[in-house]
Amino acid sequence: MKGFKEFLLRGNVVELAVAVVIGAAFTNIVNAFVKGVINPIVGAFGTKDLASYSSCLKGPCEVSGTGEVTSGVLILWGSVLSAALQFLITAAVVYFVLIVPMNRMAARRKTVVEEAAEAEAKEVQLLTEIRDALVTAR
Repeated sequence: MKGFKEFLLRGNVVELAVAVVIGAAFTNIVNAFVKGVINPIVGAFGTKDLASYSSCLKGPCEVSGTGEVTSGVLILWGSVLSAALQFLITAAVVYFVLIVPMNRMAARRKTVVEEAAEAEAKEVQLLTEIRDALVTAR
């Protein structure tokens, strides 16, 4: 039990749990955005629900009241389009809200580390020159 407790309290597990919870909440936000904003925009040109877009591959296609296809081959390409839009929106938000700022922060850190390394190298060079001057002065 002690090992299991240490495993659970490690930072990685806690961070992963937080990421899953945030991801689930973010999924709800993206779904609401697609349903509340994207679908009505698409609805201006056609139907309000992307999932209702379909094509009959082999017809005639008939759908029951429960949404089950009773005859024909129905391709529900609207639901695929909706999922693709949700993916693109999620990817864009993750990229612009998380990845771009993290890359900028990493670049700044790298610059600070490089500047510190340069300053240290100059200091070592200066100390070496002072040592050599003291040795030759004797």
